[in-house]
Amino acid sequence: MISKRTRRIALAVLISALSAAIFLGQAPGQATSIPSSHLINPEDLVKILQATQGEKPLMLQVGSYVLYAQAHIPASEYVGPVTSEAGMQQLHRQVDSLPKKKFIVLYCGCCPWNHCPNVKPADDALRAMGFTNVKVLYIANNFGADWVEKGYPVAKGQ
Repeated sequence: MISKRTRRIALAVLISALSAAIFLGQAPGQATSIPSSHLINPEDLVKILQATQGEKPLMLQVGSYVLYAQAHIPASEYVGPVTSEAGMQQLHRQVDSLPKKKFIVLYCGCCPWNHCPNVKPADDALRAMGFTNVKVLYIANNFGADWVEKGYPVAKGQ
């Protein structure tokens, strides 16, 4: 069960994200235009993370810090909303020195997939920088419902 406080925070984050998207001239729903070949499902990512062999991805959370502090994928790094100039600059700083074939997974989870203002610009930016092994975690509803409530691994705080 989600507490009233958590619901209020999630609603505030959603309103903030949608306001930022509108302010920046970005229509909500950009995530739906990400090609399916760029997506990874939570179940598949969990299998990769739990595997004893194979390359582990660099996981970058491109959403709200409030949500990241509340719960995030263990070992993921906080970038921040890339709908802001600061978030986009942070994304560039975090990947600038990496090899272009580095396995990177982007995720947000602030709101339903068809309203997320963050994952599409992050995916576009990395591909424009020449990264060739980028996946976007498909989160249909939100991180709480599609990751936390399914019992997948989480970390809290920084």
